[in-house]
Amino acid sequence: MAQAGARTWVRRTALAAALLATAAGVGIAAREEMRSSRLQARLLAPFAQSMDVAVKEGPNPAARYPTQGPYNERFGYTALPDQLKALTGDLYSIEFQAVLSPALDRFMAGGGFPIYREKTQAGLTLLDRNGHIMHSARYPERVFARFEDVPKLVADTLLFIENRELLNEDEPRRNPAVEWDRFAGAVAMLPVQLLRPGSRSPGGSTLATQIEKYRHSPDGQTSSGLEKLRQMASASVRAYRDGEDTTLTRQRILVDYLNSTPLTARPGFGEVNGLGDGLWAWFGTDLSIAERVLSEPATDARSLQLKALAYKQVLALLLAQRRPSHYLIQDRAALDRLADSHLRVLAQAGVIDEPLRDAALALPLSFADELPPPPATSFVEQKATNAIRARLLSMLNVPSLYQLDRIDLTAQTTLDAPTQQRVVEVLGKLNDPAYAQSLGLTGERLLDARNNDLSKLIYSVTLYERGPEANYLRVQADNLDQPLDINEGAKLDLGSTAKLRTLTTYLETVAELHSRYAHLPREYLADVGEEASDNLTRWSVGWLMTTPDRGLPAMLNAAMERRYSASPGETFFTGGGQHSFVNFNKDDNGRIMNLQEALRNSVNLPFIRLMRDIVQFHMAEGADDGIDILHDPSHPARQEYLARFADKEGSDFLNRFYNDYRKRGPDDALARLASRSRPVPLRLAVVFRNTRPNAGLAEFAAFLRARLPNAKLDDQTIGSLYTKYGPDKFPLNDLGYLARVHPLELWLVSYLQKNPDAKRAEVLEASAQVRQDSYRWLFKKGQAAQNTRIRIGLEEEAFQRITEQWRSVGYPFETLVPSLATAIGSSADRPAALAELVGLILNDGVRQPMLRVRSLHFAAGTPYEAKLGLGPLENKRVLRPEVCAVLRRALMDVAQNGTAKRVWGVFKDASGAAIPMGGKTGTGDHRLDRYGPGGVLIESKAVNRTATFVFYIGDRFFGTMTAFVHGPEADQYRFTSALPAQLLKSIAPALQPLIDQGTTRTADTRRVPAGL
Repeated sequence: MAQAGARTWVRRTALAAALLATAAGVGIAAREEMRSSRLQARLLAPFAQSMDVAVKEGPNPAARYPTQGPYNERFGYTALPDQLKALTGDLYSIEFQAVLSPALDRFMAGGGFPIYREKTQAGLTLLDRNGHIMHSARYPERVFARFEDVPKLVADTLLFIENRELLNEDEPRRNPAVEWDRFAGAVAMLPVQLLRPGSRSPGGSTLATQIEKYRHSPDGQTSSGLEKLRQMASASVRAYRDGEDTTLTRQRILVDYLNSTPLTARPGFGEVNGLGDGLWAWFGTDLSIAERVLSEPATDARSLQLKALAYKQVLALLLAQRRPSHYLIQDRAALDRLADSHLRVLAQAGVIDEPLRDAALALPLSFADELPPPPATSFVEQKATNAIRARLLSMLNVPSLYQLDRIDLTAQTTLDAPTQQRVVEVLGKLNDPAYAQSLGLTGERLLDARNNDLSKLIYSVTLYERGPEANYLRVQADNLDQPLDINEGAKLDLGSTAKLRTLTTYLETVAELHSRYAHLPREYLADVGEEASDNLTRWSVGWLMTTPDRGLPAMLNAAMERRYSASPGETFFTGGGQHSFVNFNKDDNGRIMNLQEALRNSVNLPFIRLMRDIVQFHMAEGADDGIDILHDPSHPARQEYLARFADKEGSDFLNRFYNDYRKRGPDDALARLASRSRPVPLRLAVVFRNTRPNAGLAEFAAFLRARLPNAKLDDQTIGSLYTKYGPDKFPLNDLGYLARVHPLELWLVSYLQKNPDAKRAEVLEASAQVRQDSYRWLFKKGQAAQNTRIRIGLEEEAFQRITEQWRSVGYPFETLVPSLATAIGSSADRPAALAELVGLILNDGVRQPMLRVRSLHFAAGTPYEAKLGLGPLENKRVLRPEVCAVLRRALMDVAQNGTAKRVWGVFKDASGAAIPMGGKTGTGDHRLDRYGPGGVLIESKAVNRTATFVFYIGDRFFGTMTAFVHGPEADQYRFTSALPAQLLKSIAPALQPLIDQGTTRTADTRRVPAGL
């Protein structure tokens, strides 16, 4: 038995020894693995290397995108799905896109962060048509380019504070994501944190996991233990992407951390990331200077002081990363104290020497009160790229240029940078009188070099090239050193350029009449002519009845030969009143001319009369013939038009009165209304009794006596007035007549007495029937008075239809002024919209997209990469080609023989022959006029003066030239549209190389439109 017991003891002892040996072996192996990471390297390296990205043609429906993380949001990766959807639904298609390997796809699907070589810097790059950089933004702006550029002092300090083992050379396979002793310390403190929530514990994060956190975790924070594991797992896999040896990876981690650590945001600068931008934003220190100072030994007191200053700023930013908003904004003194304590520890550990420590301790942190001034930028030089950036804002649904410039995007524009630069150079010198004179910009109808301040003049140039499927912006420039783009961002009176829109509408109307009647026999045409109530229909059927050639081209040519009087002697009822118009050249007064001549010399009155014919055509085209409504007193539509007039004019009056009274209290409003009428008892009685109907006799008496201190008002008279003019004694119109104020003003003040906080919409809704009641007199008036109001309504309806026509060919605003003066520019326009119209005419009436951006390359070199180019472009016919041919010939006549003849022949083809040109000039003199009783002009103030030339060059190029002066100074200028025409002539040498390319290029050739 003793032997059996001994054997049992031996076996147990052996087993225990084996278990202890195994445990010891596991412990030794674990310790060795913690030191060397050999097993991790062997397992993770092939796994990480299986995670790659291939770029393949066409869209990738299975593309995966991040949904969170400051890094992904800043560079635009989270917004990419919506942006690609919007772009591919418009003009673009995906040419190629990133496709994830199965391993990377599974890793990201399981919650891991994407494994790839992440960029430290990214931002918007704009290229011209040939790939030359026109704009490049990189954020962060100031970075260390390589590990070797980081001063050893900075690297050692960072490692001592955050990750001391990162660059140890004892084991090249080391996993940089975990520093086991610090991790163990952090785990050991977990029970303490559970017992004492909020207590500080030593961090277990390495630089690698911190980078994962502030780049990819929600809001850049570790919200849970699971999120910490996700950071560590992603950092571990990423570390072995280049193989088992992590030496170079660990160096990159240090550089990436220094270049990207978040350092909160500063007003005027924006988000601050990285040590380089942090030094600049918070201390005004340039990274290159700090890099040099910290890399060199301090040889004297001054160099030591500079080194100490730079070092303390660097140290402060490395420490501030823990709580950046607190330390850099809220409690800078605490950061100074923290830096001083670390200076002592760093010197004790031998990271810095004592002289540097003492010099740095002697220097308090001094933050820059103001940001260093940004590099000077010229809005003139950046006008085109700013226009492209503004377009990208809407294309990508990005709220600001600040955010746009941080998107990882390269966009190729359609601009031609060399031509753009040549034009900008010319525009930049035009405020020099001698230079302007050398270009022929001074003289009659041009500039007065003596009396005109040339610096006030703004010039704008836009040039497009017509391609097979789109129109490409080649030049967009102006000399306004401000963000405003007058080419697209302003509403300008462009004068007689409106005649081109009017002529286009006219010719399309004639073409429509041709399609209706050209096939009818003569006897039917005679019936149509007898029934027609407008000039254009009567002329059309009359011409068709007598011509042997009923073709549309012949009819359009005949339409251009129609003759109109240029006499200014007629008064026109339009725009709600009587108006007269004048010609620019008095020699044209009284002449009768065809439309070709009127356009050639830009004569106003023929186009006023032409617009009247167009309006009458649309009045006759309404649901009811306008002429019938005016001539038939019993026509059922009359009451509807009168009611509509009452509602509209009543609303106009109420809006005006509301603006006057909306900020007044009840007593102030009553006093204001009482002051609008002569101070006599009857009128004041009406005002008071109908605005304060519940007021008693005593209050009424006090009001009258206060307003009429010298009147002899006894109690009996006051009582009689109180009774006689009480509420509901008279209709609203009679009350207005008695008080000698507008009845709607009286009603409004009464309503606001009861509803002092009423909004405009509420007032208009409450007054719907009141407005009709206040115009009852109109329904009882004779036919002539009613016809005046009906004619206003018919004209407004006609202009609504004309607006639709104008907008179909690119007019940029929602409404036209319902006046014949629209034919000569009263409805305003934009140079860019006029260019679009000429491009339409040049392209035989087929609308093509007006392109500024040809391709977009998002997130190059990432798992989110996508390259978009132009997709199948939709072209839409909006004008008949026969109409466009007539318009091109008419515009060519203007350039060859009319108001723009100075530009004819300035562009040459390869043989030296003149390239055909055409265009339309316009001069706008925008003024604010104030009239007195009887229509007498009391005051006229200049608002701005504008001159524009919209043109085409050959069959490929078209654009606009605009000269503009804003403000009262415009009164001192007398230039006309001759100025932009002369400017085009002057910059022809700058444009000629581009024109030469366009005329010799064969890749985009197409037939020459008829009429050139």
